[in-house]
Amino acid sequence: MKALLQRVGRARVEIAGHTVGAIDAGLLVLLCAERGDTEAVADRLLAKILKLRIFSDDAGKMNRSVQDVGGGLLVVSQFTLAADVSGGNRPSFTQAAAPDEGRRLYEHFVARARAAHPVVATGEFGADMQVHLVNDGPVTIPLQMV
Repeated sequence: MKALLQRVGRARVEIAGHTVGAIDAGLLVLLCAERGDTEAVADRLLAKILKLRIFSDDAGKMNRSVQDVGGGLLVVSQFTLAADVSGGNRPSFTQAAAPDEGRRLYEHFVARARAAHPVVATGEFGADMQVHLVNDGPVTIPLQMV
């Protein structure tokens, strides 16, 4: 399972011009389930995200987690993180989980996130979404769990 984290001042997801999910300061989590991923992998990834110390402390050092700062999570499905461009210029997405499995793992991740963290917003799995964000820092961190 892959995630691309962006520390944000604010972020929102729109579908057809309507905001479906929004947070103030926190993390935008672009999430991709790949073939062979399990609920246990999703749980480990979420635990890592919640404890990752990428927010500044009073001394300006990255020493606080999203939980420490009370930030939000905006979780957006992003199967294109599984892109393989090694064979040419057109990406292949064969490593992405099948749509039904991807949806199941995405929904599992979101449910666990909501149980563990007070502010969790989402996009809509499989929808054509527009993601608006103010990247804070900028700080962008790729994560992968196997």
